[in-house]
Amino acid sequence: MKKALHVAVAMISLLALVLVASPAAAALCFNCGSGSSNGCKQCRSRSGKDTQKDRKICKDLGCKITGYGSCSTAANVKVCRAPSRGRVPAADYFPWHGMN
Repeated sequence: MKKALHVAVAMISLLALVLVASPAAAALCFNCGSGSSNGCKQCRSRSGKDTQKDRKICKDLGCKITGYGSCSTAANVKVCRAPSRGRVPAADYFPWHGMN
């Protein structure tokens, strides 16, 4: 019985550690200023760093970059992001995607 209790406490402790440590590794986002298209307030950096390549991707998505910081988790903040590397566009799967 004691062994099961120790295992349960260890599992709960491990879960708590994972949940607490996750926000510490917050992703980097570029803040999008007024006049940005698509309603983006932030644009997620693909590499997690402030690089020219990531800035260009965000600018191409319509973000007028005003700075950077950790990504918001607020429900009213739209965070735009570039498609993942190697991701096939939806139009390749669904020919009607994007048709007017």
